[in-house]
Amino acid sequence: MERTKPETADTTPDAGAAPRAAAGGPVGGFRYSAADEEKRRAVRRMKTLATGLLLAVAVIYVLATWAKSAGAGGWAGFVAAAAEAGMVGALADWFAVTALFKRPLGLPIPHTAIIPNKKDQLGQSLGDFVGENFLSGEVVRGRLRSVGIGRRLGAWLAEPKNADRVTAELSTALRGALTVLRDSDVQAVVGEAITRRADAQEIAPGIGGMLEKIVAEGGHKRVVDLVCTRAHDWLVEHGDSVMTAVSGGAPGWTPRFVDRKVGDRVYKELMRFVTEMRDMPDHPARGAIDRFLRDFAGDLQSDPDTRARVERLKSEVLGRGEVQDLIASAWGSVRAMIVAAAEDERSELRLRVRAALLSLGQRLSGDGRLQNKVDGWLEGAAVYVVTTYQGEITSLITDTVAGWDAEHTSKKIEAHIGRDLQFIRINGTVVGALAGLCIYAVSQAVGG
Repeated sequence: MERTKPETADTTPDAGAAPRAAAGGPVGGFRYSAADEEKRRAVRRMKTLATGLLLAVAVIYVLATWAKSAGAGGWAGFVAAAAEAGMVGALADWFAVTALFKRPLGLPIPHTAIIPNKKDQLGQSLGDFVGENFLSGEVVRGRLRSVGIGRRLGAWLAEPKNADRVTAELSTALRGALTVLRDSDVQAVVGEAITRRADAQEIAPGIGGMLEKIVAEGGHKRVVDLVCTRAHDWLVEHGDSVMTAVSGGAPGWTPRFVDRKVGDRVYKELMRFVTEMRDMPDHPARGAIDRFLRDFAGDLQSDPDTRARVERLKSEVLGRGEVQDLIASAWGSVRAMIVAAAEDERSELRLRVRAALLSLGQRLSGDGRLQNKVDGWLEGAAVYVVTTYQGEITSLITDTVAGWDAEHTSKKIEAHIGRDLQFIRINGTVVGALAGLCIYAVSQAVGG
């Protein structure tokens, strides 16, 4: 018969529990809550009921045996046989149930206290079971295929409110990521990346090819027009300054009126030249500029000296502190622009993301080929994860179980399934009594 411990013994950890928890990790999930205590009380009530039933059949057996010896009649033998078999069944099931959690009557009987003694093996078996039956590639792929994630995801994203929600979550995640990043670190990385890429790649041939294409298409003519127009306007506005500069460069022995005449003549020639160049698309000076640019584009692509000079100029420009500061500050501007766009619900960035999500949802919900493609991607990714990291996932189960305290584990499991196990004792008593009654009846019939 099972001996019942006082209630305080079940709820108060033993003196060695704390050291074991400290050595093997906290028993976290095994702290008893109010729900656990209620379950333990239900288990104790069922233990009392099962034990009471055992005592009842024992009393019935004693009384029936006394009645049979006193000549009460044949019925007493049937009752005694049923009660005797009921006691045997009750004791056998009590032993089986108790042996799961502790040693019956404290006796060192082999193969008892199974859960405390085999906790680690049970955890390993549980991990292997999960790995073989839940984390296999075939199971994961079949389950995902039956779910139809692509179709469901498309129908979900096609709803405007869901697209708004995803857009808001992505914006929050983007702002969080940009907030976590240190500007100085990102600036250093961006600056180094740009500088290293520029140093590693020769720019002269690329510039030459681009310039050659621009000249061939006449794209430079607008620049020439702008320069000519600005030069003409400047000469008109600063005519006196030009004439004074020319006069001031004349020898000191020349008369002043001659210097003024020369200055005026030079100014008029400059005005005529710039005006003609501005107004005549076929001006010879324009042709000379075209030839110069074509020759320069060719030198940039094929002349070693020109290419070397461009590379030296590039290195000098990149090495200047002002340029490095400009490269580094570019990240701050980009970051501020992205954060502002992510925070503004009507920004072009968020509107485009929302529109893209809605479009993706509509395509996914109606395009079977795209659904199959998305399902295939997800299945492949999930299978890769479970097959590659199956050992790590199952070790989470085995290591967690190994870190639990054996006594607390046993008490926790008993609190959750002990009530149902007590029904086994009750059923054993009833079934044993019925079986004993049948066997006694058959033996009486055959013997009579």
